[in-house]
Amino acid sequence: MVTEVAPRTNGYLTAFKAAAVLNAAAVLLQAVTAGQLMEGAGRALHGAGAGAVHVLGLALLVTAVLVWRPGRGPIWPAAVSLAVLLLGMVQSMAGGSGAVAVHVPLGMALFGLSVWLLAWSFRR
Repeated sequence: MVTEVAPRTNGYLTAFKAAAVLNAAAVLLQAVTAGQLMEGAGRALHGAGAGAVHVLGLALLVTAVLVWRPGRGPIWPAAVSLAVLLLGMVQSMAGGSGAVAVHVPLGMALFGLSVWLLAWSFRR
C-alpha cells in the first residue's frame, strides 16, 4: 500500500498557495480581456497579462518543486505546474500567430489546470 506523505508546514505549501492564487487570477484576467478583444478593445492589457501568466507559471513551478523535494509532498503538482508553464508559452505563440482555433482550447485547458492546482492546495 502506497501512502502520500503530507508536506511539512514550513512555508512551502503557503508559497505554493499564493502562487496558485495569483496564477489562477492572471489566467482569469486573460479570459476577461480575451472577451474584450472580441469587441475590438483590450489588446494591450491582454498582451501584458500574457507576461504575467508566464512569470506566475514559473513561480508556480518553483514553489511546486519546493513542496515536492524539500517539503516531501507529492510530485504530481510539480508536473502539472510544468504543464501550466509550457501551455502558457504555447498559448502565447498560438495567439501571436492568430491561430484562434488552437488558442481558445489551450486557454480553457490552462484555466482548468490552474484551478485544479488551486483547489488542491487549499484541500491540504
